[in-house]
Formats: sequence, structure tokens, C-alpha cells
Amino acid sequence: MTDTLRPPQTVAATAAEPAAPQQLKRSIGVVGGTLLTLSCVTPASTLFVIVPELFSSIGSATALAIAIGTVLCVAVAFCYSELGTLIPSAGGEYAMVGTLAGRLMGWLVFVLSLIVVMIVPSVIALGTADYLAPVLHLDKAMTGAAVMLAATLAGLLDLRANAWITGIFLVLEVIAAGVVSVLGFAHANGNAPSLLHGVVAGDGGTTATVSVGAIVGALGIALFITQGFSTAVYLSEELENPRRNVSRTVLWTLGISSAVILVPVVAITLGAPDLQTLTSGDISGMVTAWSNSAVGTFISLCVALAIINAGIVMVIQNSRVLFASARDKAWPEPVNKAFGTLGRFGSPWIATLAVGLPGAALCFVKGELLSNITGVAVTGMYLLVAIAALLSRRAHHKHAAAWRMPLWPAVPIVLIAVLLYVMTKLDAEPLLWTGGITAVARATRAPSRPGRRRSPSAGPR
Repeated sequence: MTDTLRPPQTVAATAAEPAAPQQLKRSIGVVGGTLLTLSCVTPASTLFVIVPELFSSIGSATALAIAIGTVLCVAVAFCYSELGTLIPSAGGEYAMVGTLAGRLMGWLVFVLSLIVVMIVPSVIALGTADYLAPVLHLDKAMTGAAVMLAATLAGLLDLRANAWITGIFLVLEVIAAGVVSVLGFAHANGNAPSLLHGVVAGDGGTTATVSVGAIVGALGIALFITQGFSTAVYLSEELENPRRNVSRTVLWTLGISSAVILVPVVAITLGAPDLQTLTSGDISGMVTAWSNSAVGTFISLCVALAIINAGIVMVIQNSRVLFASARDKAWPEPVNKAFGTLGRFGSPWIATLAVGLPGAALCFVKGELLSNITGVAVTGMYLLVAIAALLSRRAHHKHAAAWRMPLWPAVPIVLIAVLLYVMTKLDAEPLLWTGGITAVARATRAPSRPGRRRSPSAGPR
């Protein structure tokens, strides 16, 4: 990684100056960016694939944990919005943090973001077979790998085309979440547990109260549930007028995705016939019981499409991370040249293959630990972004043209304190795995190249 990071600028090549790096073209506005970003959050697949894990661990406190996570994400969104307009780069977190907090911090957040972006698509893709089961019985690993390969092919297309493809799928996701909400509220149980005092079903029909510590421990996954809003920052080089549109896309995405996820969770909690059913997390089974098998099949197919949609957007996002890292000389020169190559559709095609093909291979690896590792990585990534936001108004960055968050520096300071506390409550095993991966990556980091330093950007164009 270079000493400083900045978005590409158009500079005429001279005999003494090498040609400027290739640039991604600005082709999407707030609507297209929001569609792509919402699709990365993938509300329906998150609701049906990840939320059941919270129902199993903290029962009726799931909605409360997601609500707390959403409030924290508002502060995170402020940080992303300011940094994303101050340092508009397809490198996302590593470009922002590396520029403001130094090369080491930038590399650490790069590793954490790679952990997230390499694991999440495969984890979600593995759920496809379960939701195609009403019409097709397929092998789980093979189906997940096929989804990742299809997403890779779609990721090679023009970004504007992908915005429309993912937008269509997103409509189906919202419809599915809406149907679940209506059915859940329509079958609200008068004996439903309180949303503020969580209980969970134990063995032998027993009931256990969910402790505050358990809710805090679940915040890692709760933060992961709405994590995709940061995709707007990865698209900042391709958004028109980034100073205005990055912050709008980030905040609109967070608000819409939180509502699409939280409202059905509340409906499911109130509509579940009993605590045991709620704790099982079988949302499709509850939908079928509330309606009929046809509606259950429709919802399952919508979720399957949502997962495919998520795969497409995540491959797009992840390829931009590799593209930007190569452009900023983070790898050996042959790798930088390959990852920095743009195809005929304007997409970084080698970087796209580099994230899609390993993602397909990961579908054959089992591990329930993966989602917990992702939760740890997301929490750590947000922590480093908050630290960078605290440093965003130093030196020439203080007067640079950018969107500025309200209540600075209180917002990043409080966010740092809360995230550090959350880290102390997460399970030890995923913490050790994430720390080990990060330590290995730190030891193998590419050395700094001698020569002229690149000056940081003064702000968005």
C-alpha cells in the first residue's frame, strides 16, 4: 500500500511522468447507487439467512439488538459519509483510513474488509438451495458455487446494467419482506413475549431470560446485518457528484434497509405461535403456517433471487476493492497490473474473477464460525473508520470540500468507546481467528516502495 491514498485524477502523461492510472467512469446517480447498495445489504436474504441465528441465540430480544445496532450504524454512516466525500475512492475503507490514519491502519482495515468481502458472499450463497427446495432439491455446496459463478459473470458487465438488474431483484426482496410483515402482524399472538425483555426457549421446553451481556454479544452480528450501506463509499468513484450523492446514498440505504429488516423481525416476534417456534428461526415454516404452501413457495423463491442479487453486488464491490488496491501499488507489480486492468465494459475484469472464483470454492467449506468471524471483522472495521473520522479535520483536510457530519467530534468519540466495549463482549474464538488472520496479513504486507510520495487528495471532484 502506498504511503498515502487518493482517488485517481486525470493528469496528462509526459516523458518524465508515467501515464495516469485507469479510472472508473462516473455513470450512476443516487437512485442507481442506492439500488446497488441496498442490494448489497440484501434485506430479504439477511432476514431469512442471518436473522434466524439471532432468534436462536437471543430469542425475542432479536428486534432490540437490531434496533441498537441500527442506532450505532447511524453514527457509522455519518463517518462513512464524511470520509467517503473527503476521500472518494473505490478502495473504500482502506483508502479513507490509510490516507487519514497512516499506512498501517489502512492495511489493517484493508485486511478486515477483505475478510468480510471474501466470506460473506459464500455464506449467503450457501442458503440458496434451502430456499429453492420447494421446487428443486439441489446440493447445497454446488448450488452456492453456481450462484457465485453466475454473480461473477454478471459482475463483468457494465455497472449501469447491473444497477437495473439488481433493482428488479430488490423489488422482489421488498415484496417478500412486506408479505412476512403483513402475515406476522395479522397473526399477532396476545401471549407474545415482550420486545424489550428478551426470552429464549431452552432445552426441554424451558424458558431463559436473555441477559444484557448476551444482547451486547449479539451486536457483532446485528452490525453485520445492516453492514452493506458502506457499499456507497466503494462506488464513490462511479457516483456522479460524490460530495452530495455519497452521503445521500449511505443514509438513504441505512434508513430503508433497517426498516425492511426490522419491521418483519418485529412482526415475526409478535406472530410466532410460541417461543419454541420463534427460537427455531424457521421463518419459511411460519409463513406457510400463517398462509399456505403457495405463499411459502413464493417467499422462498424471492429469497433465492435475493441471494443471487446479493452475490452480484458483493462481487462488484469486492472487485473494486482489489482494483483500487492494485492502483495504489499494494501488491507486487505483476499483480497490480492484472488487478488494475479494465475490460471492455469498464469493469476490472481480472479483479472480478479473483473474488468470484475463490468465493465459489469457499462454498465447499463448512464452518458456522464464519458468520461470527464476519461480525468481529465488521466491528473492527467500523472502529478503524471511526478513528479515521476523528482525524478527518486535521491539516489541509480541515478546509477540504466534503460533507461534514453533525456533532463532530462527539459522534466518532462515542462510537469508538461503544465499539471497544462491544469487542470485549464478543466470543473469544472468532476474535482469535480474526486476530490471527490479521496478524498473518500484517507480517506479509508488501514493503513500502521508494520514490516520490503521492500527495493526498484535497477532496472530491
